[in-house]
Amino acid sequence: MPDTFVSDRLARRKLRHVHERFIESALFLAASVSVLTTVGIVVILLKESFVFFQHVSIWNFLTDTQWTPLFSDAHYGILPLLSGTLVSSAVALTVAIPLGTIIAIYLSEFAPFSVREVAKPFLELLGGVPTIVYGYFALLFVTPLIQKIYPELPGFNILSAGLVMGVMIIPYVSSVSEDAMHAVPMSLREGSYAMGATRFQTAIRVVTPAAFSGITAAYILGISRAVGETMILAVAAGMQPNLTWNPLEPAATITAYIVQVALGDLPHGSIGYQTIFAAGLTLALLTLLFNLLGHVLRKRFRQAY
Repeated sequence: MPDTFVSDRLARRKLRHVHERFIESALFLAASVSVLTTVGIVVILLKESFVFFQHVSIWNFLTDTQWTPLFSDAHYGILPLLSGTLVSSAVALTVAIPLGTIIAIYLSEFAPFSVREVAKPFLELLGGVPTIVYGYFALLFVTPLIQKIYPELPGFNILSAGLVMGVMIIPYVSSVSEDAMHAVPMSLREGSYAMGATRFQTAIRVVTPAAFSGITAAYILGISRAVGETMILAVAAGMQPNLTWNPLEPAATITAYIVQVALGDLPHGSIGYQTIFAAGLTLALLTLLFNLLGHVLRKRFRQAY
């Protein structure tokens, strides 16, 4: 009887061990999906971009001020697309980062529980609106509204597209930032109050620095969302490759050009078709640069505090 009991217990332990190993393997495979997807994207971009740069020098790609790969007089300078991407992202982030941070501080530190529970789902719902709707909103409402103040503004411009894109990004910044602030231990707030600090001083000087890691993640998410946005800029910014740093002018972005070519009739393997991979690689490197910059800032801020 004791031998049977021991055998049953060992069998159950072995079965439980097998189950745990199976669950660990399943979780590992699930976690590997994102890594393998990223590796696959990078491999495809590098492989196809290598074919492109066999026909176009990297120097001309980085320094030429014209982007006309589909014309008979072809030029392959990425600067016009890069300027449009950076200017539109700057306009959007000028709106999204301050407003998103203010909303996050209010919801985390000042808003009553009932207000927070209602406002946060509405913000997240705002982030779920299709971007094509935002694009036509920018074209048909925001642009005519700005033209009443600035009549010389063209129908297609970066400013209106960037402003609406900033409104679209606000939920991403505010939601992640608010979650980071809400996770700050209450003991830090109570210690600040005990030292005589006001609620506003506690929110700005205690909670915000303590949650800076999460807030930085929110900013990086907002930057990545702005750099990668397509439909708003395709509809409202004009899709005209134009080397300009003026948001009042029309321009094209990297993503808008990729959509334009991907929906066209260019044969696979042609130099015009290969440009979308070179543009995509540039966009990926730009996003990586912003992520590295955010990591450095977060690391320095942690050392300072």
